[in-house]
Amino acid sequence: MNKKEIYMAGPSITDHEVNTVMDALKNGWYGKDAYYYVEKFEKEFSKYHDRKFALMTPNCTTALHLLLTGLGIKDDDEVIVPDCTWVGSVAGITYLRAKTIFADIDKNNWCLSAKTIEEKITEKTKAVIVVDLYGNMPNYKEIEKLCKDKNLFLIEDSAEALGSKYDGIRAGKFGIGSTFSFHRTKTITTGEGGMLLIDDEKLYDRCKFLRDHGRQPGTYFNTEITYKYMPFNVQAALGLAQFQRIDELVEKKRWIWNGFKERLSDIEDIYFNPEDSLTYNSVWATALILGDSHKLDRDSLLKAMNEINLPIRPFFYPLSSLPAFNEENIYKSLNLNSYKISRKGVNLPCALNLDEDNLDFYSEKLKEILIDNR
Repeated sequence: MNKKEIYMAGPSITDHEVNTVMDALKNGWYGKDAYYYVEKFEKEFSKYHDRKFALMTPNCTTALHLLLTGLGIKDDDEVIVPDCTWVGSVAGITYLRAKTIFADIDKNNWCLSAKTIEEKITEKTKAVIVVDLYGNMPNYKEIEKLCKDKNLFLIEDSAEALGSKYDGIRAGKFGIGSTFSFHRTKTITTGEGGMLLIDDEKLYDRCKFLRDHGRQPGTYFNTEITYKYMPFNVQAALGLAQFQRIDELVEKKRWIWNGFKERLSDIEDIYFNPEDSLTYNSVWATALILGDSHKLDRDSLLKAMNEINLPIRPFFYPLSSLPAFNEENIYKSLNLNSYKISRKGVNLPCALNLDEDNLDFYSEKLKEILIDNR
């Protein structure tokens, strides 16, 4: 079997994207409104998710920061987050000088649960950011009830879950606001980019005001110093064209996930992104967790795959363990699932140009390593 070039991540770009972007380049300065594609993308994206309002942003991190600011999160407020996620999920909390509180993830879906959230609630808790990790979905019914009972803002970070559903409801519909990422590695891309979805009109107006230097709508009269988190037309044109192919792209992600599961089905004690009777998983990235019977852990598997020049990524590290936070001594004994799953987890390639030969070759080499280290 000959090795073909295999990439860790990357988009699917067709003539449809090229032609749409070319229209924005040729006609987006004078022939169309300067934000024509931004507003069209926002409108279609919000409708798809049954949300009233959408605001496109430079990336998902800025979308979360915008929402936290709009909600009035400030110094010394506490915001509960999952310990296992990308740092962009939580960076906005630090920007606002609030305190990040790390809660454990559920051992089955790798997301927060009502139980792990409740364990971390104090009188200073103001909000919870739930992350739909790798396309997985938590039990939102229980989480929504808890946040309502405790009077907490529920924020959904859906950066990795475009196209996923929980109980028939799309990721992006839960909580007071939801955010998405259009990074070059995501299911749809604008190169960099994000989206904020909101139903509350007053909160939407506040976030829209905060997004563009604190000026009154349609004026050059600034009443506050705020952020410059505006997107641009060419970026949005690419996003819109990609979004118009959403069903095709999600299906390809699921094809990759199912392909790896089928090819590795004879390897015992390994686990992939879950999907139960209540969820539909769009599987932004296929994650693989090694059970206790495997001698390999995350780092040794990464090393073995790197030695044969095959791409692989670590499962997200517990944020509390990273030097940026340096709180492992507080959380390691509390967030047991986060530390264990991360230590035994990796991400397999999720590039949208993967084909059958890629999956065959990659799976065969991965199997050899796993079998040799049992």
